[in-house]
Amino acid sequence: MARVTGSVCRFCRRAGTKLFLKGDKCVSDKCPVSKRSYPPGEHGRRYVKETEYSVRLREKQKAKQIYGVLEKQFRNYYAKAAREKGVTGEILLRMLESRLDNVIYRLGLAPARREARQMVTHGLFAVNGRRVDVPSYLVRQGDEVSLTTAGQKVFKAKEQAGQAIEGEVAPWLDFNVKSIKAKVKSLPTREEIPVDLKEQLIVEFYSK
Repeated sequence: MARVTGSVCRFCRRAGTKLFLKGDKCVSDKCPVSKRSYPPGEHGRRYVKETEYSVRLREKQKAKQIYGVLEKQFRNYYAKAAREKGVTGEILLRMLESRLDNVIYRLGLAPARREARQMVTHGLFAVNGRRVDVPSYLVRQGDEVSLTTAGQKVFKAKEQAGQAIEGEVAPWLDFNVKSIKAKVKSLPTREEIPVDLKEQLIVEFYSK
């Protein structure tokens, strides 16, 4: 998450569903959502009637937390998506999925987007042969993602330590596990984006 220093599990509890912010912990018995399915805080178990505004706000917050972006950045993504031709909500999700840190996560090279963001920031990846250390960099169709020299050393050390690359690769990405190189076959469709979000509520939130 961007600039979050405390526990991120509270975001999942607030959303009432797993946002998969902690990698392996989210699918284990240690997941706080499985243990305490109510919101955090001393009034978490108290019933609160939701308004239309709160429902839309919560959906927007969920999207921000899933992809690890701040409010201003998220608002800029929405403004750019609104200017494009097509369904605004789907375009917004497509842009968020096209972030380099998310691409690394979708390739299974990191257990969560937080780790993927850190790996990109440390300069472990290159796009079309050029080192990129900006997690928000948007990939395009036809782009090739590979390891930098620093990245090769890191993943070689992981291989020697017996840490295999795991995780399901997104269908819109072509991944060569041996060389750790990937190509963006196409930008994802809504059906290829496995996130539990109602993007229309986000559109309605910013349209009001």
